[in-house]
Amino acid sequence: MHSEQQPRAPRCLWLTLSDPEPRHNGQYVYSGGLIDAVIEAGAEVEVLGLARPESQRSNGWREPHVVWWLPADRPLSRLASLTSRLPHMAHRCVNARTRRILDDLLARGGWDGIVFDSICGAWALPRILKHYVNEPDRPKLVYVSHNHEASLRSRVADSQGHFLKRQASRLDAYKVARLERSLVEAVDVVTAITPEDLSLYRESHHDKPMDVLTPGYQGRRVASRSITRRLPRRAVIIGSFDWIAKRMNLEEFVAIADPMFAAGGVELQAIGSAEAAFLEKLRRSVSASSFTGTVDDVTGFMNDARIAIVPERNGGGFKLKLLEYVFNRIPVFGLAEAFAGVPLRHGESAMMFPDHAALAKGVLEMIDNVDLLNRLQERAYQVCRDRFDWSTRGRQILAAIG
Repeated sequence: MHSEQQPRAPRCLWLTLSDPEPRHNGQYVYSGGLIDAVIEAGAEVEVLGLARPESQRSNGWREPHVVWWLPADRPLSRLASLTSRLPHMAHRCVNARTRRILDDLLARGGWDGIVFDSICGAWALPRILKHYVNEPDRPKLVYVSHNHEASLRSRVADSQGHFLKRQASRLDAYKVARLERSLVEAVDVVTAITPEDLSLYRESHHDKPMDVLTPGYQGRRVASRSITRRLPRRAVIIGSFDWIAKRMNLEEFVAIADPMFAAGGVELQAIGSAEAAFLEKLRRSVSASSFTGTVDDVTGFMNDARIAIVPERNGGGFKLKLLEYVFNRIPVFGLAEAFAGVPLRHGESAMMFPDHAALAKGVLEMIDNVDLLNRLQERAYQVCRDRFDWSTRGRQILAAIG
């Protein structure tokens, strides 16, 4: 008898910002979820990124079907990128050790696909193109974008209040746009995190194979919940506020909402990591708002809230906290532009507003309408329940690799 040869598992080289563990912000949730999903779909993966002190993994760390290459060099500062052709988000990832490891991985060969997980991995593009310049069987190159970076970084730069910071941000945004254009032109497939981002990519690269790759969700799912008047008259904002765009969103909303909430007897609670000096500055200027900083578990804060707020005017892409709110059955109120990529509809499964003042007013007007709040959270759960499965995302990437 002749035994059939088993097909070889696809081999994928994954270039990312850093070890995604612990997954305390959207970038790490998306990267970590996709890596897990690709492995689950049957791939053998080797990941190259920076080490993080919060993680137990180290350089060369091996787990089933994945090897982690995580040099421990410190990321370079934002100032160090000013003289580089690379924007800060890519420049921080490149150093002598990451270059050496990449060259060794390319020399070993046998890759079916190379994934640029966000524009952070694009520092490696010239070395990869040079390595395969005369090879007809180059592995498939896939760009998994986390945002349409050119438009996002331009908006963030224009929102900077300080003149010098605004000029530095505009320079970095220019470098981001140039690098993103080069990456999109070079790769075989582009994935966008929302349909809106996909449309922006298609405007300039309409012939490039592209697909939407929204995140999955694997956190807590609350089977049922009843919002009653016994709950505190409290709205929450949960997230990581380490990135400047996130801090700007929070600061701008609090400045408008806090006096309105104080007058209406409503609490605003922001839960998540941020620099101590930033939080202390906010605490000095508020009456109805509180800021927890980093917490071990957010579920208790969600259990005690009537409404979740998404005030993000800057930030782009997919707001992963939306899924956490929906599956924990907290009705979501936010700016209309923050709902990209989710099947929520105004007045049916969420409440969407044009600006921060209208958003704060809407929360005050509806926080005691518990019948409405329960209808919103129930409908949001139902429309999202079967649409955010990580396993399908892994199969999408393997299909792109072919």
